[in-house]
Amino acid sequence: MGFLKEFKEFAVKGNVVDLAIGVVIGGAFGSIVTSLIDNVITPLILDPALKAANLQDIKDLKWGAVKYGNFLSAVISFVVIAFVLFLVVKGINKMKKAEAPPPPAGPTPTEALLAEIRDALKK
Repeated sequence: MGFLKEFKEFAVKGNVVDLAIGVVIGGAFGSIVTSLIDNVITPLILDPALKAANLQDIKDLKWGAVKYGNFLSAVISFVVIAFVLFLVVKGINKMKKAEAPPPPAGPTPTEALLAEIRDALKK
């Protein structure tokens, strides 16, 4: 029974749950980025370049026998994801800096009494 109890404690720890949530959100974010690439970036930026090369799709790009269109699409997706994550982390860090640190706590009653005794002994 000890093994199952340990596993339960491990599985419900905050870090594991946070990681699971991050994976689910990451999967959803991946589909958003894919849609951004396929529906926004490709038509606006890549379509003129593809038409100049007489191609219909980025996947048709090739150099000799090497098809590098899928790789190029993956690189563009990576750059977009990295840029968005950079902006998110930058925003989070800015919010953390905006919070003022709490003022230092005053001396406890015991410390105040000891300070009075110290001051009295100095006199």
